[in-house]
Amino acid sequence: MTMKIKSAAAVLLDAEHRCEDSGVKLTSRRRQVLNALLQEDRALSAYELMEVCNRESNEPMPAMSVYRILSFLEEQSLAHKLSSANKYVACSHITCAHQHYRRPQFLICNDCTKVQEVEVSSEALVAMEQVAETAGFHLESRQLELSGICNDCRNSQ
Repeated sequence: MTMKIKSAAAVLLDAEHRCEDSGVKLTSRRRQVLNALLQEDRALSAYELMEVCNRESNEPMPAMSVYRILSFLEEQSLAHKLSSANKYVACSHITCAHQHYRRPQFLICNDCTKVQEVEVSSEALVAMEQVAETAGFHLESRQLELSGICNDCRNSQ
């Protein structure tokens, strides 16, 4: 993921600035959940995040709080939900200085479960919408979640 280039602390600082610019706060609990997502290449469920956060804190975080925090992180474009797995990943564009207008698309490894956020051209997405429309199908989501085998897993076989 792109964010691995910068340290988690630097990414969290960028996330804090983005929140300030939007008039909201990246509280210590929100920061804790986002940091847990930043530490992983794979998607995590809300309950997995709760376990990670509770291991690292003296004050237990209930599942409902994790769900509210994940909702906040999604609204601020700091995290994405993978609908196919009902899990979450940190946005790989947190540190970008420019606005991203394309919907996030994801490559998910079937072996190691690593997730990579990628950009798909607008033309490709429009073509998919047209195919769906021609088939008499209305898309409710334009987020692609493609599964396969990452190069690391493929090379280790």
